[in-house]
Amino acid sequence: MKPTGLMLMVAGAVLVVIGLLVYSGALSWFGRLPGDLRWEGEHTRIYVPFASMLLLSVLLSLMAFVLRRLL
Repeated sequence: MKPTGLMLMVAGAVLVVIGLLVYSGALSWFGRLPGDLRWEGEHTRIYVPFASMLLLSVLLSLMAFVLRRLL
């Protein structure tokens, strides 16, 4: 049970850090990257965050790789 507990503690710490960054406004650029598509018509608004989701996917994959190597 120790590896599971350690993984939960690390995940909780990461969530706390992300929460503090969002609260402080340090992540206000996320969602406004150059590869994010935004189209606004007269009655329609479409937003497709390609670049933001690609960045998030890379970061989560890297974090999973590091956690897998540690445990």
